[in-house]
Amino acid sequence: MILPTKRLSQDRSLLYVGAEVLRLVDEPKTVSRLWQELQSARSAQSGLAPVTYDWFVLALDLLFLINAVRVERGRIEKVAS
Repeated sequence: MILPTKRLSQDRSLLYVGAEVLRLVDEPKTVSRLWQELQSARSAQSGLAPVTYDWFVLALDLLFLINAVRVERGRIEKVAS
């Protein structure tokens, strides 16, 4: 689930989706804006499997758990390293 497996392609793993989301967080953004931008980015790239909203939320959870993002005033932002 977090990493790709025999039954889960690389572009559907939470690590891959999380990396895509993290790349989109160039400024503080709402969850709905990140979701829309992720859908647009994935539809622009051919061959990528669609991601459900549940999977997107799990990727956000993973990023939060590894302290890569935080929530400030209802917006997702990167944690300064």
